[in-house]
Amino acid sequence: MSLIERDKKVIWHPYTQMKNALPHIPIVRGAGVYVFDENGRRYIDAVSSWWVNIHGHAHPHIAKKVAAQLNVLEHVIFAGFTHEPAVLLAERLLPLLPGKQDKVFYTDNGSTAVEVALKMCLQYWNNKGKPKTKILAFKNAYHGDTFGAMSVSGRSIFTDAFNNLLFDVEFIDLPNHDNIEKLKTKILDLKSDVACFIFEPLILGSGGMLMYEAKYLDALLSACKEANILAIADEVMTGFGRTGTYFACEKLDNKPDIFCLSKGLTGGTMPLGVTTCTNEIFDAFLSDDKLKTLYHGHSFTANPIACVASLASLDILLENETLENIKRIEARHAVFLEEIKSHSKVKAIRQTGTIIAIEWETGNETSYLSNLRNLLYTYFLDKGIILRPLGNIIYILPPYVISNEDLDYIYDAIKSALEEI
Repeated sequence: MSLIERDKKVIWHPYTQMKNALPHIPIVRGAGVYVFDENGRRYIDAVSSWWVNIHGHAHPHIAKKVAAQLNVLEHVIFAGFTHEPAVLLAERLLPLLPGKQDKVFYTDNGSTAVEVALKMCLQYWNNKGKPKTKILAFKNAYHGDTFGAMSVSGRSIFTDAFNNLLFDVEFIDLPNHDNIEKLKTKILDLKSDVACFIFEPLILGSGGMLMYEAKYLDALLSACKEANILAIADEVMTGFGRTGTYFACEKLDNKPDIFCLSKGLTGGTMPLGVTTCTNEIFDAFLSDDKLKTLYHGHSFTANPIACVASLASLDILLENETLENIKRIEARHAVFLEEIKSHSKVKAIRQTGTIIAIEWETGNETSYLSNLRNLLYTYFLDKGIILRPLGNIIYILPPYVISNEDLDYIYDAIKSALEEI
């Protein structure tokens, strides 16, 4: 049997209605911005394999460091033990984060990083003897697929089957010129009940690559600070250069109390999640009372191989060439935006850093389940480009090593799609 046939017999794929799913493409290797199927066909990975691959596939520096670590220590329990890669990664990562972050808590992925952040905030207030149980979040947000992460995500088809099981959250609109004063007033009115505000800074990813201005987020964070509400920055997608700076929150004057990181953390090599916090939060858990302990952990917490992959990814991220590539992609996206923004089929187009999103005009059909989604997906696959539309929204979020030629090829394919579909 072919790999496709074997897959169909035994695999259940994510975010997929398996009854009528399009055939899954068997990928056998990757190199740079490309992945190759079993027939040797090449695809440009224009979405960085679900936004994780920031330096290109099979990067030799990361591969070398991971291979060396496999011969030293593959894993060790992280309760009661520690190891050099975990300590070194925390030492290198914390100074890069905006504001003053002091402690790292390791998990496995973005959803679990969010779960830990929520538990930190809720237990922080409980430990201080001032329990607060409400959480503030944006409508249309996406923070993960575990139950806590789903609860603070906007209600959608992703959460529909579980809505009656999710805890209550106070959802607010994205801030803008017209509503910012109203939102600030609402935050101050809720201050006695709200433990924390969780947000995706500048861009709501799975919600449709919705973008908003840093100055309005800054105003919300200022109100949260005044109301004594902790702030959680979910930089799982936006971190490690995606918005043009290493972290989206660098664009803010008011800094979060907690960061959630994953995806690009390991350069897309393997899973790892991080939740960081200030000493103020950490100190609230220091007690002779064992009930004030943060009782959370995962079998693969701080896996040494994943930590080494992250250290190698940081090596590359901090090179001048990488920052130049980020700025190059950002500039080319901006030119492309100007070229197509007036097209009759472009309902909206938006860009932040290396991310550009085009919303297709579909009349009243604008949901994630838009029929246009599969048409666009297969159209670009036929041209050797992996673009995974969010309903009627397509976006480019490439590895930083993508060439100008490949970017132009993607831009030209989108222009052709605008004429043909």
